[in-house]
Amino acid sequence: MSDFSGKLGLIVGVANKRSIAWAIAQATAQRGARLALTYQGRFEEHVNELSQGLGESPLVLPCDVGSDDDIAAVYSRIEQEFGGLDFVVHGAAFAPREELSVPFSQTTRDGFRVALDISTYSLIALTRGALPLMERRGGGSIVTLTYLGSDRVFPNYNVMGVAKAALESTVRYLAADVGPRNVRVNAISAGPIKTLAASGIAGFSNILGVYRDRAPLRRTVEASEVGEAAAFLLGDAGRAVTGEVLMVDAGFHAVGM
Repeated sequence: MSDFSGKLGLIVGVANKRSIAWAIAQATAQRGARLALTYQGRFEEHVNELSQGLGESPLVLPCDVGSDDDIAAVYSRIEQEFGGLDFVVHGAAFAPREELSVPFSQTTRDGFRVALDISTYSLIALTRGALPLMERRGGGSIVTLTYLGSDRVFPNYNVMGVAKAALESTVRYLAADVGPRNVRVNAISAGPIKTLAASGIAGFSNILGVYRDRAPLRRTVEASEVGEAAAFLLGDAGRAVTGEVLMVDAGFHAVGM
């Protein structure tokens, strides 16, 4: 078990108690990390309430990852309160609901732009802002969240699959770019979990059923299991791992049919 005592982290993308980002917040806080959590718009009450259950009261800050000003404000506050940063979790992803219900060929230009901006470009923006704070601590680790829909077609995943493919490529390019500064960048590709984001995908329960039937472990995964995997990548145990997409999906990705 990695020890996060004295570690300082930023968790972006907590919406409610089912969020994978929240599971990662719990996994790192339980190991001693001091955290800053961000919320977007209407999730303020949820995140404030959840934060009270962590050992050391975290910073809770607003952040629209589509706004460079919001991101700069978050890092300015972290610099004031923490002085530096050891890790960042990027759990932000979004596509307009209608883009997930129409045939993929009907994806709109604006829907494509929004999905790639919020789900992919925001990782670049967050990494850029974190670098000077991580360098003060001798380096750091960044983890984002992806899904197998980046590589294979899943019903009604549509433009999010394209955004996740771009996200995984972004992980590799960022890892090469910031590695000389002792900053690592990785992704976790989790199996399907009943999160708020998943509720926007029609037929999601059918996807869960397929995983239970065909994954080598004959089950889906829990958010807490993704949290444990993230703690490995964020902590010292994963210090030689970067540019990686770690599959945490009960082995589903390994089977053909």
